[in-house]
Amino acid sequence: MKIKTNREEGYIVMGNYHLRDKKLSLKAKGLLSLMLSLPENWNYSTLGLSSICIESRDTVRNILKELKENKYLKVVESRDDNGRFNYEYIIYEKPYTD
Repeated sequence: MKIKTNREEGYIVMGNYHLRDKKLSLKAKGLLSLMLSLPENWNYSTLGLSSICIESRDTVRNILKELKENKYLKVVESRDDNGRFNYEYIIYEKPYTD
């Protein structure tokens, strides 16, 4: 079999460890790949992520949960001076170790 691609500008290089991880669903692999392609200052909230894909916020939330359970995503929660919650998403190309 021969596969041809027509690559344009605007692509990234990323590891393929997560793409070969049999514990991850295709949706989790896709969302993680999308997240790895975004700039660090992107809005990684469920609203921000669902705004650039077809999946609903609930679906994105469930996929993020899967990524957290498989240690590809760590969410650090804090509060600002007004008591509002802030979330920092730390994305890993390979599962992190505690």
